[in-house]
Amino acid sequence: MIYVCIPAHNEAPTVGVLLWKVRRVLGEFDRDYRLVVHDDASTDDTQEVLQRYKRSVPLAVLGSKERIGYSASVEKLLRHVVKEAPYPKRDCAVVLQGDFTEDPEDIVGLIRVLEGGADIVAGAMEQGDHSLPRRVRLVRLLSRALLRGVVARAPVSDPLSGLRAYRVIVLKKALRDRPVEQRLLESEGWASNVELLGRLAPHARRIAESPLGLRYDLQQRESRFKPLKTFMDLARLRGGTLWSAPETGTA
Repeated sequence: MIYVCIPAHNEAPTVGVLLWKVRRVLGEFDRDYRLVVHDDASTDDTQEVLQRYKRSVPLAVLGSKERIGYSASVEKLLRHVVKEAPYPKRDCAVVLQGDFTEDPEDIVGLIRVLEGGADIVAGAMEQGDHSLPRRVRLVRLLSRALLRGVVARAPVSDPLSGLRAYRVIVLKKALRDRPVEQRLLESEGWASNVELLGRLAPHARRIAESPLGLRYDLQQRESRFKPLKTFMDLARLRGGTLWSAPETGTA
């Protein structure tokens, strides 16, 4: 089973279209799947859109009455998958943004590599991709320079990216001795993507990569990307110990 986990906040313009596209992509890929969306206290019509789609796609909707943020939403989604997945060694969770910056087509590449024996498969951007907005490229470049030591020791070439597939057994091991009130992730945004990889890497036998492309031009709402906050969140990771040394591989 593939669990596609989508953190959403005020995503009504995109979430319905995104659900249909994931349905088409995974239907053609011919794998069992479920969509799991966390609605993070949306104030638009996101909840109404999700309830309509529950009648036509395999969808579970989680939610919070107060805004808890990206990293807490992701953690809530992953904990849900750990409870629901019947076959932890075979089932996997994919984290996908709700705003179309990440292409559902890239899920197939992640899953193919996972089925080849990896426990974690990270989406990897080509460095220096000029299709990204200038502010995004700048923060990525500055962050990689600031976190040179962290990035160099990472088990993947792009630890900032959040589009990844995780075998459920890896999530289960990481959460086994961690109660709900003890957060797995303390950072936010891109920093939480780095932190999540660091928390899960010690439990993975093999970590691999699959290429992806980010499409900020497809966003149908104003970007929530905050360059300074993102950079400062990443800067707090400097000097931290995040990585063990699992076997790595590239698709």
